[in-house]
Amino acid sequence: MLLHKVSILIPFKNTAKYLHDCLNSITNQSYQNWEAIVVDDGSTDKSYKVVQSFTKIDNRIQLLSNKGQGLIDALRTAYENSTGNYITRMDSDDVMQKSKIECMANDLNLNGQGFIALGLVEYFCETGIKEGYKRYEQWLNKLISTATNFNEIYKECVIPSPCWMVHRSDFEKANGFNSDTYPEDYDLAFRFFEIGLKCLPSNKVLHFWRDYPSRTSRTSPNYAENNFLNLKLEYFLKLSYKAQKKIVVWGAGKKGKKLVKLLIKAEVPFIWVCDNPKKIGKKIYNQQIRSWSRLSDISNSQSIITVANKNAQHKIKAVFKAQKKHAMRDYFFFC
Repeated sequence: MLLHKVSILIPFKNTAKYLHDCLNSITNQSYQNWEAIVVDDGSTDKSYKVVQSFTKIDNRIQLLSNKGQGLIDALRTAYENSTGNYITRMDSDDVMQKSKIECMANDLNLNGQGFIALGLVEYFCETGIKEGYKRYEQWLNKLISTATNFNEIYKECVIPSPCWMVHRSDFEKANGFNSDTYPEDYDLAFRFFEIGLKCLPSNKVLHFWRDYPSRTSRTSPNYAENNFLNLKLEYFLKLSYKAQKKIVVWGAGKKGKKLVKLLIKAEVPFIWVCDNPKKIGKKIYNQQIRSWSRLSDISNSQSIITVANKNAQHKIKAVFKAQKKHAMRDYFFFC
């Protein structure tokens, strides 16, 4: 079997504490034909020296400085200097399972272009994993194990940023890291979805995802909730919205209100419904809120659900099922 070269793109900034574990997990991979393009995004700790020490031991590791500034520019710098047939990304504070690259490369080799190879992920943290992260891990792994990731793409990022692999041609077809939009991993997932890539199922934990208080996804404003909602609506209007249909927004909580403001700003007409008797009939942002029971009176609609409560979501799904509505066509969960 031909062993295609895998390019592992690794941006880093001030992760000296974790880089040894990260790079050791790469040099110990069972799959040997890889290159690691490791890009420093202006570190002020000893990160650069840590990576430099690894380049002296393994010539497959290439150390570069960011040509620009910020994570996206660092990823671009890495990709521009890569030569592999297969492309993957790695976070500098995480750890690979020994067979990670082998499993994903084999999946791509067997299936050809047009696919995304994936692996299950597992969070770890010195102080224990918070419940929210554990729920996300379980939800994401269920999607990965059944290759149904894109069925729920409007909920959260359905492709784990440091645990995917694609053909170079597919990556370029999706416009790679040429987008300036954050959160960059979620934006890339939408672009994979847009060009029709298919997810390959996996039942193996291939990536160990480290959590800690100063992790970029926790501290950077690029990963604030508003950015996620903006991105969801932008791609919904581009990929899933049918202009001849009426948009129905379910829920008048915090997220529902934010979504409504975005729709008003985008000048997209909508109908607003909820099940809270204290809000039904009232106006917020000059928009009247109707009872969800009125949905049966609204023909030819597409619903966006912003209700986070799981029991309520089950009830909403039952309503759609009774009306013979279909997910990702007639209704979309944004949480």
